[in-house]
Amino acid sequence: MKTRFLAGHPALDFLNTRRRVDGELVDLLGRDEDVLRWLGQAGLPVLEIDRETAPSSLVDAARTLRETIRSLVERRKAGQRGDPSVLNAFLAEAQSHPRLVWNKQRSPTIDRVRRSETPVGILAPVAEAAADLLVTGDFKLVKRCEDEICELWFFDQTKSHHRRWCSTALCGNRHKVAAYRKRRRAENQ
Repeated sequence: MKTRFLAGHPALDFLNTRRRVDGELVDLLGRDEDVLRWLGQAGLPVLEIDRETAPSSLVDAARTLRETIRSLVERRKAGQRGDPSVLNAFLAEAQSHPRLVWNKQRSPTIDRVRRSETPVGILAPVAEAAADLLVTGDFKLVKRCEDEICELWFFDQTKSHHRRWCSTALCGNRHKVAAYRKRRRAENQ
């Protein structure tokens, strides 16, 4: 299944790696390679796993992080306190530092060097994005798709902030077709 980046924020896109397809819950993260592919497609650093020293699989760590982020986002959205201990464990293992990069052809930039090759360390950019969203995100604009069967979250960046669906082409269209059919039935009775 193709990964879609509809959320407008990497932490929410990561949540959306578990979604409903034809009424069934589907996990897009089935193997370690799926996680690495997602990180690359999301534009996040992709590090290799040291298979000999890694205590657990990358996919297990990714699923744990995803469900932790889901719980924290849902609680923040509901105005409730969440338990940040699992997210903080991911952040603690990040072991990164900024590095100045200066190529002769362009201006200097700062990137982040990550020393960890463990699954938790590899997922640190996602954990950092989630922490940033939870602290600085305007949760009036963090929304769950209004389609009853959809599980997806998004950050509403529209000008009017009235976005209702994860995708107008997917859930929005399904809603419009259902409303049209309902109106037609009412007219014909």
